[in-house]
Amino acid sequence: MSEPDELSQRDDTAFYDHPTGGWGSVRGMASILADQKPTAGALRTLARQNKPGGHMCTSCAWTKPAQPHLFEFCENGAKATIWDLTRDRCGPELFAARTVAELRGWSDHELEEAGRLTHPLRYDPDTDRYVETTWDEAFAGIGAGLKALDPKSTVFYMSGKGSLETAYLFALFARLYGHNNLPDSSNMCHETTSVGLKKVTGSSVGTCILSDFDHCDLLLFFGQNTGTNSPRFLHTLQACKERGCKIVTFNPIRERGLVEFANPQSPVQMTTGPTTTISDLYLQVRPGGDIAALAGIIKRVLELEAQRGGVLDRGFIDEHTHGFDALATRLGDVSWEEIERETGLRRAELEVVADLYARSRNVIGIYGMGLTQHVHGSLNIAMLVNLLMLRGNIGREGTGISPVRGHSNVQGQRTVGISEKPELVPLDRLAELFGFEPPREQGRTTVEVVDGVLDGSVRGFVSLGGNFARAIPDNARAEEAWRGLDLTVQIATKLNRSHLLPGKAAWLLPCLVRAEEDRQATGPQAVTIEDSLSHIHGSLGKRKPASPHLRSEVAIVAGTAKATLPPNPKVKWDDWTGDFGLIRDLIEATYPEEFGDFNGRLFTPGGFYRGNAARDRRWKTESGKAEFTAPEVLSALGKEPEGEELTLVTLRSNDQFNTTIYGFSDRLRGLSGPRDVVLINPEEMARRGLSEGQIVTVECAVADGTDRVVRGLKVVPYDLPDACVAAYYPEANPLIPVGYHDLLSKTPAFKGVPVRLRAEAQS
Repeated sequence: MSEPDELSQRDDTAFYDHPTGGWGSVRGMASILADQKPTAGALRTLARQNKPGGHMCTSCAWTKPAQPHLFEFCENGAKATIWDLTRDRCGPELFAARTVAELRGWSDHELEEAGRLTHPLRYDPDTDRYVETTWDEAFAGIGAGLKALDPKSTVFYMSGKGSLETAYLFALFARLYGHNNLPDSSNMCHETTSVGLKKVTGSSVGTCILSDFDHCDLLLFFGQNTGTNSPRFLHTLQACKERGCKIVTFNPIRERGLVEFANPQSPVQMTTGPTTTISDLYLQVRPGGDIAALAGIIKRVLELEAQRGGVLDRGFIDEHTHGFDALATRLGDVSWEEIERETGLRRAELEVVADLYARSRNVIGIYGMGLTQHVHGSLNIAMLVNLLMLRGNIGREGTGISPVRGHSNVQGQRTVGISEKPELVPLDRLAELFGFEPPREQGRTTVEVVDGVLDGSVRGFVSLGGNFARAIPDNARAEEAWRGLDLTVQIATKLNRSHLLPGKAAWLLPCLVRAEEDRQATGPQAVTIEDSLSHIHGSLGKRKPASPHLRSEVAIVAGTAKATLPPNPKVKWDDWTGDFGLIRDLIEATYPEEFGDFNGRLFTPGGFYRGNAARDRRWKTESGKAEFTAPEVLSALGKEPEGEELTLVTLRSNDQFNTTIYGFSDRLRGLSGPRDVVLINPEEMARRGLSEGQIVTVECAVADGTDRVVRGLKVVPYDLPDACVAAYYPEANPLIPVGYHDLLSKTPAFKGVPVRLRAEAQS
């Protein structure tokens, strides 16, 4: 394995020469505290955050331990809470002073920094302004608008921040209204997991639980930036390292969170050190090269089996899997030259990983959007499952496949019915419980929603959180089309760009954040979320709401549904708004295997596990076994770069969560300042005659009859593989064609789009 100095970033590019965590993390939190000046209770909320009976973070979906640390929050989790509990307010007076057209000139950061929305608002097209309204007027107006539309022409979108209770009611509302158009934010990130993983294991989620990390010998990371996206995971990784577990990382970008960590809760590491080296080996695979990298590792493992035997778990393969021979035959035909060309790695490097894998008893495969957001993203996942199954590394303690999800409840929303795929929802049970015939047609995915907005077949859009119009691929091309919709409804906490693309009738409805108290006649209401490891956690807000005019997401969904739908004695919107425990009873009745005694287990330390058949080696696939997959291609890219083309990877910064931009410090990459940059390695710059600081235009190289460009990006030298560039999401989204997505799940290919760079004329 490599020495620590081999993990350091090259010094002729921008880089961060300090560990993740440490004093940098403390300064990052202090900066946003000073900027947002949150309410007095914010620090008390952080003290309860991610603890049993406390407030569950609205940032990442990493699990919450049964025995939490003193501070069970990370830098980005703290930023999310402080951002929610800011003292700044965005009330009717702001909209009276500025037209929507004027506000569209503000940046993403400026819009959200205006503060918390305080009043329900209606868009007035005559003045191009949002104006204050009442909740009764809003519900009546939205209900009338929805009644006037064909339900199949409407979309109900949900971001990953909403609770299980809200998700269940939102999905029920959609189906009672008459459609399955229920995309959520997973459509843009981990839908590839939901579809691709289910195809090969029968489960749409990962198989690991937290205790597995106490027993693994090897962790294999693919395309996941822990330091920025799920920093609390670093505590688990540090514990793994301290007991001797090896970690190997595959990622085009050398991310500090998987290189070095200083625990902010360790007085030793915060003062004298030493820090923890996370990755024993860090391989900068080319974008799209993970299929080939995994093919090389598997090929070497099969060679070791042929040489000495005893490497493969033949018992597991014979009893639990299907398709092994086809995989072995296919990889026998793949040459090492092909593998090296596609990965940008050396055969010897992949053989080191394979040899380590063959010696390791318990192995966990971990991945993020670096695998899912590709044209062949599902094959990426299938190849990682292939590798794990060779030695029976699924369904045993200390083993498994572990996708790391983004938003806090994005996995749970799918669990309780937010899905455009009716086959994933117990529709017959819903029909029995609520006395109606649910729609059975396939709903629209995010990609199909964008297509529908562009072609006019989508007429109404109801968004429960999120910033959909900004987050989608081809967002620049779709912007004007949003304004042609008959109805747009945005349920939100802060202002964002999606709110500034109103339909002919438009409503902006402010809701509580998770940290705020929702007190009803039955008392304070708790909500629940599901983490990445399939555990359910209760969350109880205690902060005073930012405005007396705010309502909970549940109350807004229920009020809108009540104004839209005919009365149904089995559908009790008012009762459910007043007692969320009744909603949990409905979830339990709909999903009894996963949610037995839901209310009784609400605040179980560490959450309660809802179970996973694949973890128990019960394979809910067509064959009844776990499926090996023989790869038809070795690259996850839909189009290999040709000539002067490069592969674009989109990134999130350390000062960002999804489309929320907290600030302009990408500390862990050594970058700060404006986000209009394009990263490229110095050798590639020299080959193309580019210089540091030069301004370029980036053009999409997918030939589909549409020109896609982003202008005015500054060239920054960075440690990247050859023939690739990186730029920030969502600023680079106009370059991502809506039709360029994973073949199975339609997840947009944000991590692998062909582009060209063109120098702009000097002024």
